[in-house]
Amino acid sequence: MNQRTKTSFKIDVQLVVYYIILVTLGWFTIYSSSKNQFVDESFFSFSNLYTKQLIFIGTSILLAMIILLIDSRLWIHYSTHIYIASLLLMILVFFVGTEINGALAWIKIGNFSIQPTEFAKFTTALALAKFFNEGKTNKEKKLLWVNAFLFILIPILIILAQKDTGSALVFLSFVILFYREGLTGWILLIGIFAVAITIFTLFKNEIYSIIILTNLLALFLFLHRRNSTLIKRDIVLYVIGVLFVLFTNIGYQHVLQDHQRMRIDTLLGKVKDPLGADFNSNQSKIAIGSGGFWGKGYLNGTQTKLDYVPEQSTDFIFCAIGEEWGFVGSFIVISLYTLMIIRIIVLSEKNRNQFVRCYGYGLAGVIFFHFFINIGMTIGLLPIIGIPLPFISYGGSSLWAFTILLFIFVKLNEN
Repeated sequence: MNQRTKTSFKIDVQLVVYYIILVTLGWFTIYSSSKNQFVDESFFSFSNLYTKQLIFIGTSILLAMIILLIDSRLWIHYSTHIYIASLLLMILVFFVGTEINGALAWIKIGNFSIQPTEFAKFTTALALAKFFNEGKTNKEKKLLWVNAFLFILIPILIILAQKDTGSALVFLSFVILFYREGLTGWILLIGIFAVAITIFTLFKNEIYSIIILTNLLALFLFLHRRNSTLIKRDIVLYVIGVLFVLFTNIGYQHVLQDHQRMRIDTLLGKVKDPLGADFNSNQSKIAIGSGGFWGKGYLNGTQTKLDYVPEQSTDFIFCAIGEEWGFVGSFIVISLYTLMIIRIIVLSEKNRNQFVRCYGYGLAGVIFFHFFINIGMTIGLLPIIGIPLPFISYGGSSLWAFTILLFIFVKLNEN
């Protein structure tokens, strides 16, 4: 029997099942976390988040069906055009956008709001897949990674200008695709070192970081004293490192907003603010911890029902899952995401079309980054950057974008 189970339409059943389970779980959790037990509200009232989410789910299913009916070759042919269109839509936000939670990233239409940034994730995945799929001359290969990084740098800069740092960081997930397509492992080591030196700079200050870099330079100059080429490389890397540290400090002081700096400071233990920056994280951990092994049961979460956890239907929705379904429910949700990502990677590797493989790795990277960061911030291991849990968190833009992102892959993988 073929290991790849398909319907008569040749779509991958496993991915569709994971999608349906996560979306359904999301709606029931939104219902539980947003239903006000003290107010008698009509189920069909548009003031209810769960009613709106039901509409988002219905339209998402419609989007999925439309995508499955579209010729997959159109996604390949018009990838770059779609990417450019999404960038223009993001730029349009500066002129007609609405500021929500300090970020100018939304276009308001009646009672609903659309966040173009969410759609830029699948358009960037398409553009990168087409870029890597096209044959390159030797001269072009020398500029390959510079050009590839430009595809993610442009939306990152636009999003940072909109003051939505969390969404901007998501685009770094495409680095997973870059490594699959041959990016050298040295870049990975440099990336790990950059993260470490960034954390150290924020914890201490730039002076201490520069002292560390200077000592490392002295060490490598001694080790490479007989190789002028390596000495030149060491000096160049040292200069880049010092500039990186200085720009890290500048970005921390002048790019991040006050509440973002406070969240980083509290996470690093530099300050304590239990009623301010620490409040969301503390309440989140209390809610998840109170669920124990089996949880309190559906609709029985006290932290959830009494609205002790802010944003419990969006960024902190995992708290409601942890409180009501406990360790078992949390483990199942994490397992579903893990299985989905593994399935995407397996199908990507099996597909002989490089475009499909590249798009699949882009998809896997975005989903992994979202679920890893979202759950990490709810349990206090990572700073709160405000990104949704894929397919589960409340929000039309997020659900539509992830639905499009996933079902384009399902369609591309059909043949």
